[in-house]
Amino acid sequence: MTDTLETRSSAHGVGLTDVAAQKVRSLLTQEGREDLRLRVAVQPGGCSGLIYQLYFDERTLDGDAVVDYEGVEVVVDKMSVPYLEGASIDFEDTIQKQGFTIDNPNAGGSCACGDSFH
Repeated sequence: MTDTLETRSSAHGVGLTDVAAQKVRSLLTQEGREDLRLRVAVQPGGCSGLIYQLYFDERTLDGDAVVDYEGVEVVVDKMSVPYLEGASIDFEDTIQKQGFTIDNPNAGGSCACGDSFH
């Protein structure tokens, strides 16, 4: 095992629903890319002090935590892991809303632009 794989061996507590995993697979197929992972992170910003980032990434960074959901790798950087423990990523496709959602039990409240973290 190489050093890169060893740094990726730690797990995180972020879940991915079957619907979201199917959507990720569909998007990767459309892009013709199998080397991408779904990265979720929290970053400074927004009215609550932290905002979510959810995007495809071809990189893995030192300390990343990775969980494979039947071929869909979900990656969380080591600084975001505590803020996202127990969170779940889903995908909604309704008349009112289409897109990925994050249900995070660590978010203590909400404001107009997102969830607040404590």
